[in-house]
Amino acid sequence: MSPLRKLFDFAAQYQIKSTIHGPEDISPVGMAAAIHLGLSIHNFGIQEYAGYTDLTHSVFPHACTFTDGHLHPGQAPWLGVDLDEELAAAHPYEPSYLPLNRLQDGTIHDW
Repeated sequence: MSPLRKLFDFAAQYQIKSTIHGPEDISPVGMAAAIHLGLSIHNFGIQEYAGYTDLTHSVFPHACTFTDGHLHPGQAPWLGVDLDEELAAAHPYEPSYLPLNRLQDGTIHDW
């Protein structure tokens, strides 16, 4: 987080607002870090948030909430995210690719 914070501080000198990518494939750990980072900088612009499945919320219990269009970090210590290791082991990660730019053999083509 420190290098990104330094980058945002540099951008603030030129009145450039921050924006942090937040698709569903970034775990709640990464999202919590992004929320805390956004709260710690002066040039916060926007935070993308795609939401998570119920299973993801169960595997990564977290204090962060999304209410009335706002992300709240919660009151838990550190980033406020835990890991249910038994539930995670029952659902191993399966990588997936955008079908338009990555073929099943891993090659990439222009979309």
